[in-house]
Amino acid sequence: MTFIEPGSEQDDDRGGTGPVPPADSGAAADPGAAGPARPAPPSVNGSAPGAAAGGSGYGAAPSGGAPEEPGEDTPAGPPPPTGSAVPEPSEPPASAPPEQSGSAGSAPAAHAGPGAGPARPENRRFVLHKPDGQPVRTGRNLPVAIASGVALGALVLLSIYPYSAGFVAITSAAVLIGLREINRGLVSTGGRLALPPLAAGGVAMQVCAYFGGPEWLVGATALTAIAALSWRLRAGSQGYVRDAGANLFTLVYLPFLLGTWQLLIATPDDGPERLIAFILVTISSDIGGYFAGILIGRHRMAPVISPNKTWEGFGGSVLACMLVGALTVVFMLDGPVWAGAVLGLAVVLAATVGDLIESMFKRDLGVKDMGRFMPGHGGLLDRVDSLLIAGPVAWVVLSLLVA
Repeated sequence: MTFIEPGSEQDDDRGGTGPVPPADSGAAADPGAAGPARPAPPSVNGSAPGAAAGGSGYGAAPSGGAPEEPGEDTPAGPPPPTGSAVPEPSEPPASAPPEQSGSAGSAPAAHAGPGAGPARPENRRFVLHKPDGQPVRTGRNLPVAIASGVALGALVLLSIYPYSAGFVAITSAAVLIGLREINRGLVSTGGRLALPPLAAGGVAMQVCAYFGGPEWLVGATALTAIAALSWRLRAGSQGYVRDAGANLFTLVYLPFLLGTWQLLIATPDDGPERLIAFILVTISSDIGGYFAGILIGRHRMAPVISPNKTWEGFGGSVLACMLVGALTVVFMLDGPVWAGAVLGLAVVLAATVGDLIESMFKRDLGVKDMGRFMPGHGGLLDRVDSLLIAGPVAWVVLSLLVA
């Protein structure tokens, strides 16, 4: 782990060092009196050209500066004669800020004279490195992604305890946000969603799943499908099959799969714990696969669908899911270890399929992210893609194996 300068791009192959800080006012020359820039003679002590003329040692001072005034870094009196040099240390002290490495200290490291040390960034940000020393190209702002994920997790916990029915509001809001993201993505294909019946029916499905169980969820889903198909009749036959397919896909993919989360939390006695166990196991799949993939990933898993996924990352997901599944089932649900391992294995397979489905969906729509709802992640659907597919799988496994 190391730190790099803000403003620099880790994926940039140009080797840039970021924006140049403003130079000290005492190192700039009057543009009106200086005239055309002339090359300075080489220094006698091996320092960079420009040091002999009272400059920064990195080249000519930027135009537009104030006239040179005597100060701490600029001796009073006439400048030294040609051929002499202002002594400067070959390497700045370890504790000195970048502006003390020369008389002006404002030039990038690429223009530093011989013997000058590497530029030291004033501000730093967290960066991972691979075992071979290469920087990790995460493709996202990792601290921001972690912070937004923690904030969402805290919101979920507050909606679960002390009254678990409050979680209905969370999944209902997710239905509305997800419908907006999918509808915006379908613009490029010319498809249209029947938003009023999908929004009203999707929210009703969350309520029915929590208070009525699987039977009510199935019934509400069927009624919503009929309402959406009927709503589309008003626009005529042109593109009806395309729009009907988009509406039914959205109905099943978003509100129905979110309804299975309500089935988990509505389980008597330990419903909230089952939901938390499911979320922890699924998130461990993302975390294990993410770090294993970026650190040791070599062999691509599905290069056509998701080029960044590797078999090494999948192995990290399997190990993390089985470990967290065993721990959560044993300590939160009082179930056997083997049931937790089975839960972890089933969830990691479902979560991986969920990631690939979302990747294929976005490729077909021609978008990189479904939205900007979560900083560092993209849209809401970019964050819950694996959770959507893993929800019904976790509900089935826990219903069968954990009493």
